[in-house]
Amino acid sequence: MGLLEDKVVLVNGGSQGVGAGIVRAAVREGALVVFTGRRAEVGEKLAADTGARFVQADLADPAQARGSVVSAVDMHGRIDCLVNAAGLTSRGSLLNTTPELFDQHMAINLRAPFFAMQAAVADMVARKTPGTIVNIGSNCAHGGPPFLAPYSAAKAGLAGLTRNAAHAHRWDRIRINGLNIGWTDTEGEDAVQRAFHAAGDDWREQAAAAQPMGKLGQVDEIADFVVFLLSDRSGVVTGSVIDWDQTVFGGQD
Repeated sequence: MGLLEDKVVLVNGGSQGVGAGIVRAAVREGALVVFTGRRAEVGEKLAADTGARFVQADLADPAQARGSVVSAVDMHGRIDCLVNAAGLTSRGSLLNTTPELFDQHMAINLRAPFFAMQAAVADMVARKTPGTIVNIGSNCAHGGPPFLAPYSAAKAGLAGLTRNAAHAHRWDRIRINGLNIGWTDTEGEDAVQRAFHAAGDDWREQAAAAQPMGKLGQVDEIADFVVFLLSDRSGVVTGSVIDWDQTVFGGQD
């Protein structure tokens, strides 16, 4: 028996990066997985590789964020677990962020999780059954670098939302937790490093050498941790926003 045997799991933002890793891990652990993404070709390939079911969606649209849950319920009759893994990391500081960029960050990094959670919790409450939700946050919720101002603001909001929703629905036995991940080795991060930081082909090696553990965060390790939080093995924990990183916030040299 896998950790998520016969659970219906929706992974929003699941077609690449951390989200795709969570899709693979959840399928491996016996879940019935539905995932969303904007690019049909990428999503359909992952679906073919894993047996998960793909729904094309632009989560910046609240109706499509809610609709992702509706799609999962239509396919499997219910939703047991939700992971909000979609993220936008385009750069912007306090001084150069436009209203358009700010709104893009809020739409993907905060508003989409809000309305997906709204729909998922409504289904769980209506059926009077337990459920679990994991929101993929960022260590930038603690402040973040100057070039990630709107991103940091949105992720700080997501951490607050996670705790608020967990408190509101603890008596419904709906457990809601967050994972503030640090610098992670993904194809999306590779594109960002090249586009915004003029990184060369060896940027991963240089970045890894500068980390205490000698490597960046790994997708499969994050995915395994998310599966644990979704599963009954994580017990009663709810309202926790866990720093999954090798930076120790508050520590000083």
